[in-house]
Amino acid sequence: MKLPQISIVGSGWLGGALATVLAEDYTIHISTTSVSKVETLKAQGFTPFVFSLGSTNTHEIPSFLEGSDIIIINFPPKRRIDAIETVYPQQVSALLPFIKEHQKVLFISSTSVYQNTNDWVTESLPLHPEKASGLAVRGAEQALQEALQERLTILRFSGLIGYDRLPGRFLANKKELRNGKSPVNVIHRDDCIGLIQRIIETKSWGEIFNGCSDEHPTREHFYTLAATRLGLTAPEFVQEQTPTNFKLISNRKSKEKLAYVYQFPDPLKLI
Repeated sequence: MKLPQISIVGSGWLGGALATVLAEDYTIHISTTSVSKVETLKAQGFTPFVFSLGSTNTHEIPSFLEGSDIIIINFPPKRRIDAIETVYPQQVSALLPFIKEHQKVLFISSTSVYQNTNDWVTESLPLHPEKASGLAVRGAEQALQEALQERLTILRFSGLIGYDRLPGRFLANKKELRNGKSPVNVIHRDDCIGLIQRIIETKSWGEIFNGCSDEHPTREHFYTLAATRLGLTAPEFVQEQTPTNFKLISNRKSKEKLAYVYQFPDPLKLI
């Protein structure tokens, strides 16, 4: 029996692992910007396509999307690119002319679209990003929403951790860090994949979801413990009385509407 097909834009740290899991139930089309990855992706049982969004190399995109019921857009804005606020939405928008009316789209976004509120943040918050990366992602979300409307679901992930992405290395040996009392918002890669599977299984289109662990330890506690357990020099934080410039990402909607149970609800047990 022929399996249904999914196209995944991006074969990096999350996209590659996601493709491996979804391949149990779907035929996988996956994109890469590197010719050198083609044979590896083929060996994993995927059908790879080489193209770079935002370039003139778009002739592969129609074949990449053809036959797929679902398209998963999963590549973050690159750092240190001038005018990323406009470049990234343009890259994402380059897919729109080739998406058919029957196809559903899942956009892997980021909680960087939210400003610091010093309080809980839900999916209904009006967006006022404070950094260029957040502005870039918000721009991509808006372009997709205008074109796709109810055929689009947006999944906003907090900081990605798990496997070789070890948070103990992030701040090790750094000094005079601020906001040590602020809460941490992270999510394990397995929960990222689990949420994507639940959206597909429940056909939850036309939605926005946050993806984040249940617990939010302080930055000081989390990164100090993470570095210590790797045998690295723990970061040093400026001692402040109260937390400032933070947000607490709520995952309540993902648990209630998707009936999703987080596999790794406590970040302290991941380090």
